[in-house]
Amino acid sequence: MFVLTNLPKKVHAKKITRLYRNRWKIETAFQELAKHLNSEINTLGYPKAALFAFSIALIAYNVMSVIIAALRSVHGVEVVEQDVSGYYVADELSAVYPGMMIAIPEKHWQIFGRMTSREFADTLRVLASKVNLRRFKKHPRGPKKPQPKRIHDKNHPHVSTFRLIADRKS
Repeated sequence: MFVLTNLPKKVHAKKITRLYRNRWKIETAFQELAKHLNSEINTLGYPKAALFAFSIALIAYNVMSVIIAALRSVHGVEVVEQDVSGYYVADELSAVYPGMMIAIPEKHWQIFGRMTSREFADTLRVLASKVNLRRFKKHPRGPKKPQPKRIHDKNHPHVSTFRLIADRKS
């Protein structure tokens, strides 16, 4: 494999490829934010409000990434990549979270803060095993239907409004 770059020769090729791969992870994250989480909110004219909203979207993206990773670890990477729609996961998060915060008191959430990383990962796997992936199934668009050919009627030719106005002016 060849790596073309304008970096100095002392920079190792493995480092360049690792940095480039990380860059694409970030690019993919921003694409997901734009696609599923509406990263650009048109009504926010104040820079601080826009920055705050974008920060919230980044947190939501991190939550979504953890959920997707848990699903991958239980159901398999290929199944989740091919069948699970990020849009439906984001939609589920936005619909369920407010209700959970109302129905489940704050004291019941504190257990997650006391868990070790390993315990939390195990809990996520148990919860992910109970997820019905069919609820989040992708629905790819089918092929576009060809547009019907325009019917040209010689008795009723198309009349251009531009020509009618031009004829009246002259």
